[in-house]
Amino acid sequence: MSANLLDSAAVDRRGFLKGTAGALAFAFTLVESADADAQASASRLNAYVTIAADGRITIAAPAPEMGQATNTTIPLIIAEELDADWQRVAVQTAPVAAAYDHPIFRSQFVVGSLTTRGYWMAIRTAGAQARRMLMDAAAARWGVPVSELATEPSVVVHAASNRRLSYGEIATFAQVPAQLPEIAPTMLKPVSRFRLVGHDVKRWDVPGKATGKAVYAIDVQVPGMLYGVVARSPVMDAAPRSHNGAEIARRPGIVAVLPLAQGVAIVGERIETVLEARANLKVEWNSARGSAFDSDVGRETYLAHVRDEAQTVVVGRRSGAVAPALAGAARRVSGEFTTDYVYHAQMEPLTCVASVTADGVEVWAGTQWPSRARDEAARIAGVAADKVKFNVLPMGGGFGRRAQIEYVTEAVEVSKAVGKPVKLMSTREDDVANAHCRPMTAHKIDVGLDAAGKIVGWRHRIAADLVVTQVYGQPRLDAQNGVDHIVMAHADVPLYDVETHQAEHIYENPGVRSAAWRGIGAGPNAFAIEAMVDELARLAGLDPVAYRLRILKDPRGRLAVEQVAMMAGWPKQSTGNTGYGMALTRLGVPQLGESIAAVMVEASLDRARGRIAVSRMWCAVDVGLPVQPKNIRQQVEGSLVWGLSSALTERISFKNGAVQQQNLLDYEVLRMSAMPQIEINIIRSGEIPLPVGELGLASVMPAVSNAIASLTGRRLRNAPFTPDRVRDVLRA
Repeated sequence: MSANLLDSAAVDRRGFLKGTAGALAFAFTLVESADADAQASASRLNAYVTIAADGRITIAAPAPEMGQATNTTIPLIIAEELDADWQRVAVQTAPVAAAYDHPIFRSQFVVGSLTTRGYWMAIRTAGAQARRMLMDAAAARWGVPVSELATEPSVVVHAASNRRLSYGEIATFAQVPAQLPEIAPTMLKPVSRFRLVGHDVKRWDVPGKATGKAVYAIDVQVPGMLYGVVARSPVMDAAPRSHNGAEIARRPGIVAVLPLAQGVAIVGERIETVLEARANLKVEWNSARGSAFDSDVGRETYLAHVRDEAQTVVVGRRSGAVAPALAGAARRVSGEFTTDYVYHAQMEPLTCVASVTADGVEVWAGTQWPSRARDEAARIAGVAADKVKFNVLPMGGGFGRRAQIEYVTEAVEVSKAVGKPVKLMSTREDDVANAHCRPMTAHKIDVGLDAAGKIVGWRHRIAADLVVTQVYGQPRLDAQNGVDHIVMAHADVPLYDVETHQAEHIYENPGVRSAAWRGIGAGPNAFAIEAMVDELARLAGLDPVAYRLRILKDPRGRLAVEQVAMMAGWPKQSTGNTGYGMALTRLGVPQLGESIAAVMVEASLDRARGRIAVSRMWCAVDVGLPVQPKNIRQQVEGSLVWGLSSALTERISFKNGAVQQQNLLDYEVLRMSAMPQIEINIIRSGEIPLPVGELGLASVMPAVSNAIASLTGRRLRNAPFTPDRVRDVLRA
């Protein structure tokens, strides 16, 4: 997230109330009947809380669910301030509506591990307002000052008269006031009194997933529904020049063959028929910018660019004047690193069901950006946004890929063309071929040291494809003065005692589809930074823990390093075929707070085969206020596994502009047999939850590189660390 965006969208109490007063006017709905029809009717008016006469409380989860358990976490926080009996709470996925917009993004949008952190004050305020309205209603009924009342779980209590009213009882007579009570931050429940937040509760999404009752887009069935697939251009922006669609359309069961901007859609009555037709579709594509791109050649080009002082750069991060600091250094140390393109490999390939009729549009999809998807559906169908019913479904994995919505817009376009509901599905092969990748990157870090070995200057040059323009458009990049915040994430070194530093982006434009990918730029950038820190430790003659403790100026970072070292039983000697390495990284944005992860790995090396196996990981994470410790461990474990998979095996390569990999056989993700033992220690450092969903991922790649360097004295600089690359380094 860019500084410009956050500065303009900072959330304070008065700004929140002013900006969302209209939405929160329905934040609390009181229902006189527990009848299911009444409950459903009330839910359509409600932004967050609905209370039925029997005491049942329904809380809306505003953020789409893709495995991070926000459909438990957000309602839990609301229930905390509401002082609700969690056993009487049901969770409901919120519709697409302004009332549920993320306070920072001003849209229903899940990205950057900022869901819980971003909604934090808004949902606490909503819960507290609901509680205050219950108390006001009870005070009026009893004729006592509201200051004499208190609440227990789902009960308002007047201790002086020993009277009690349940929330359900109050729901039968209370009225929502025209003006919501204003809740100052001091009126919120002190964190020390939390009874739900900070404790583990059962996730709302697990039963449905475990029993198969959870409905994903791929499960949706609509009367009269057709099936569709899209053969997308292998090269970005290449349109179909010619195809044998007329022949395909004559096949029994095929309804239509439709050219799209970057593909050809086949629609039929049965998915089997459509897939068979897809296998026989022949398309010739126009040339585009990326038609000749070769990623192996591109990697060398990117490296040449970071070495070339004459290259045009955009400064993404800066502190002090780095050029004179490096020029005046007693010693200058440099390091180069690269990372390959990687694919999201989400479990559920991209799927959307759309129905365009004269009355409006209905869409069923799992997406990280429901607001944008709804608006684009309305634009394509030629209707107002309020004529689009968007069913927000759980995602079978998102990881940044579902922040892009072309699979939704294509489904709407195809349904509009054929006049029937259409389930548009991607096969795994089509999903891989249409990969919107985390960019390939090349890095050159130059560090200046004084005579005593202190860092006096640090410059980090990054050659990478642009991502912001493909996710948000060119105007967003222009508004950020050319800084691609996705690429430049955590390219600075604020935890360390480095007063003068600069991070620079050299734009690359190979014509490859790009996207945010779990951890965004923090993964590649941390690889270069933390491997470089390890190199400096060797020059200083110190072990990696001792050196980091020497140069760390951030007390939270110091504690995380000390904790992970203690967990791993440091010091450990790298001997034989087993080595140890560590890394320290951050997640988040300074304006909202950053979480910290220190990771240590135990890695073994089969020198003859060039294979690396990680047997153990230790991870200490500082997350501010841990909302749900068990879920935090699950999210961190997932991030660590993602980081390890991208470090060892995952890579997308391009020849003539096309993805060379086809499926999970040749795009290898980490297998269960390669899973290490993982130990996680959660550090609480404050009273605000900090980002978790991608925490830990960025530390793994440098930690593995550092472990192999400690074992062999040779540095792995090109990720992933495939056996052929490892053997090349050992032979060098």
